[in-house]
Amino acid sequence: MTTPITPAYSTTAIATGGRDGRARTLDGAIDVKLATPRELGGNGDGNNPEQLFAAGYAACYLGAIKFAASQDKSLPRVPVDITVQATVGIGPRPDQGFGLKVGLDVALPGLTAEDAARLTAAGHGICPYSHATHGNIEVITTVTL
Repeated sequence: MTTPITPAYSTTAIATGGRDGRARTLDGAIDVKLATPRELGGNGDGNNPEQLFAAGYAACYLGAIKFAASQDKSLPRVPVDITVQATVGIGPRPDQGFGLKVGLDVALPGLTAEDAARLTAAGHGICPYSHATHGNIEVITTVTL
């Protein structure tokens, strides 16, 4: 069951040519050449949807962690040098088609393991990428202190 939302912001992108084409936002802020990765039989001479998804998820999840800490004062302060690295893998599913797998590596220097776990869980509770992927694809979060 989906929860209806009223968007506070929307953007539109258009793709042409599929994995070997171009994708751009209608406002012109993003315009990328697309190419199938060499590992999937392409020439790799461009960006691919998995790279774009990884960049978006990493940025959104980091923002969600910061937002969570700003709203819930019982959470620890977010270190200024926090980083989130997202690794997105694509491969064939046993039934048919392709599936995704995500690894989120979160660096939270100076926090205890317990505080880091609370903070990363709160981030997943807020991040729309985490909501969209929950129960749909494997997402493994690893924390470095």
